Parts: sequence; C-alpha cells; structure tokens
Amino acid sequence: MKPTAILLLHCPDKQGIITEVTKFITDNQGNIVYLDQYVDHEDGMFFMRIEWELEKFLIPREKIKDLITTLYAKRYDMEFNLYFNDEKPRMAIFVSKMSHCLYDLLARYKAGEFNVEIPCIVSNHEDLRYVAEQFNIPYYVWSIKKDHSNKAEVEKAEMELLKKEKVTFIVLARYMQIISDEMIKSYPNHIINIHHSFLPAFVGAKPYHQAWERGVKIIGATSHYVTAELDAGPIIEQDVTRITHKDTPESLVLKGKDLEKIVLSRAVSKHIERKILTYHNKTIIFS
Repeated sequence: MKPTAILLLHCPDKQGIITEVTKFITDNQGNIVYLDQYVDHEDGMFFMRIEWELEKFLIPREKIKDLITTLYAKRYDMEFNLYFNDEKPRMAIFVSKMSHCLYDLLARYKAGEFNVEIPCIVSNHEDLRYVAEQFNIPYYVWSIKKDHSNKAEVEKAEMELLKKEKVTFIVLARYMQIISDEMIKSYPNHIINIHHSFLPAFVGAKPYHQAWERGVKIIGATSHYVTAELDAGPIIEQDVTRITHKDTPESLVLKGKDLEKIVLSRAVSKHIERKILTYHNKTIIFS
C-alpha cells in the first residue's frame, strides 16, 4: 500500500469545512482516496474522516499536525487525530480462561486481516499460555488474589509492560477482571471489551443458561470502549441471532461464543482502520 495520512475530526458544524480541508490537501498535491462525513443536527456537530496519499504531498508528515492545528483547529474549534497507515497500531490482548475470542483474533491476525502488531498477551491465569505459544506471542501472567489485595500492584506491572511494548490499544478478549480507572484514563477510548447482551438482560453466572430458562428468542453480543462506568462505554458493534425452543443451554453457549467472536473482531477491525470517532458516549463509525 502507498503511505497515506488519515485525519479524523469533529467540530461545531459550519459552512466551508470540507472545502477548506480538501483544498489544503489538494493544493499540496495530496491525492484524496477516502472521504466520509456526517452532521449531527441535534447537537450541531460535524464529523469527518479523510485519507490522502503522501507520495507527492509537499508537506513533510512531521509538520502536518502543526499546520492543521494552526490553520483549522483553532479557527473551527476542531478536535482531531492524525494517523499514518504505515504506522501499525500495537494491540495488547487481555484474557482469562475462555479461548474463543483469543483464537479468533489471533487467527485473523495471522491471516493478515488485521494491519496490527501484537507484542503481548496478558492474563490472570496460566490456562491459555499454550494458545500464545502456538502463535509465538509473549504471554504474561499476573494472578489476582480473591480479595483483590494485590490488584494495584498487578496493574502497575501491567502498565509498565504496556509502556515498554509501546501498546496503543487494549482488547479485553473475555478478560474477567474490572479495569481500574487509572488504566482507563491512560487509554481513553482505546480499551475494547466484549460481552453478551440479552433481551431481557441476565447478569451473574451462566447468563446463557438463564436465557434458556427464561425462554428468550434473541441472544446477542456487544463490543464497546471501556469507561469508568461498567459496561456503559461507547458502543462500537452489536449483533444478534434468533433462537427457538429447540435450542439447549449448550447450543446457546455455542451460538453466543460465535456472536462474541464476530462482534469483537468487527470492532477491533474498525479501530485498527481508524474508522471510529467517539463523541460524548456515542461512536461515529465510518464505512
């Protein structure tokens, strides 16, 4: 792929923003290869993702951010992020004992579906070390005591590892521990979680068994960014599947695992492609 720059921005909606940004790119001999925009008329906000080739672009990549800040960010009260497609995100995967999401992520990574690097897998159990070894990825274990008396110490060690490995975002692939506010603040809208979601909702142990006992007709999964409020962060991806009276608790679990894998992989893919903008507690997902 040719090297490109990716600009994600949002600001109060005003006339001329698209014209100004595209003119800046084309005047400097950048070839625009992607443009998608959205206006939230309720809040009066403008959102855009634009990508252009750098091959003949006159401005050195290290100066693009400063120029956008000077020319447009202050003028339009704009918040933006600038990325380059040849700078791969570095993803850390956190797991506990369930392997289905981990296997799916690593298989997609190995198949070249994710333009990402995975420097480490972190767990609170030894159970899935064999999976990491199959894919030749370092596996780190920090056990957390039942009374959580060592949790702060564990997270400090984990944060040191993430910093050392220059991790840019985290995926909780059925990691059965609550992330501290400190870690969330260090990776705002860069920690992706997956969990089941039912109508009605079932919490606690064996949710699929509870759903079967209640006779629900739809089960689902939700992937979202992690915030301080448990399971209430900006939603990235969701999906559902129908079930019938012929299903068993075991078949519900299998269908649920399939949904979790698919929904999580879609969310991770969008994040890697830099196609997600978060605003308040919602996401703008570009096509």
